[in-house]
Amino acid sequence: MHLSIVVPCFNEAANATKVASELLPVAQALAASGPVQIVFVDDGSTDDTRAVFSRLADVATERGVSAVVVPHDRNRGLGAALRTGFGASQGDVIVTTDSDATYRFEEIPAILVRLTDDVDIVTASPYHPDGAVANVPSHRLVLSRGSSWIYRRLVSSSIHTYTALFRAYRRRVIETVPFASDGFLAGTELLVNAVLAGYRVAEYPTVLHSRAHGVSKAKLVRTTRAHLQFQARVLAGRLHLARGPWQAVASGPAGQAPPLSSDLVGASSRQKGR
Repeated sequence: MHLSIVVPCFNEAANATKVASELLPVAQALAASGPVQIVFVDDGSTDDTRAVFSRLADVATERGVSAVVVPHDRNRGLGAALRTGFGASQGDVIVTTDSDATYRFEEIPAILVRLTDDVDIVTASPYHPDGAVANVPSHRLVLSRGSSWIYRRLVSSSIHTYTALFRAYRRRVIETVPFASDGFLAGTELLVNAVLAGYRVAEYPTVLHSRAHGVSKAKLVRTTRAHLQFQARVLAGRLHLARGPWQAVASGPAGQAPPLSSDLVGASSRQKGR
């Protein structure tokens, strides 16, 4: 396996020590089994993120892990950072993870184990019955939990968490599945479009931790609005009232999207009967 790890960063200099002490050893251990690349995307930081993470990249390279910092000249958002990271990635498998270790770097090998031959994406899932949340303020979870609850009904009830950044993708997913958002919706949009295009997803139940340093960069009102607009587009596509963005994707190995939930089927029937 050739593995790339994409780490979006925006004003994350304070988390560099944690990345050095926790991510680099994991990457070094994985490199014993095959090439590993780390792509740090500096999304227009105004602190010392670029300089600090450039030094980390040099340390990683000395340890046998290819590492690079790709900068944005201004803050463009998480989705834009992911696109840049994907574009710089060389791996057959691409892991995305937060720079603040809210999902533990040491769990990367475990998430990769779940990427079996019949799976295209593995996503972290704190809202899975076997997952958990530790010390995260409840107000920070309202949007994430609420959005995942809605996506379970719009997309697939077998997935409990739609908003985690911590995932492993096969390259074919990244190369074929579109996502339009430059903001925090991007990860959810990518997952939803992949599921509805027929790609196969496995969950990795895990614990979502609170940040040790800094604050979340998500803007609650803006991100809520983006989710509601995207959910409306998904609903319209699932009810055949408009073309869904996933319909431009060549079908994944599963060949078809999950069936509509019973309440959506009823809504579709009523709409057609008008």
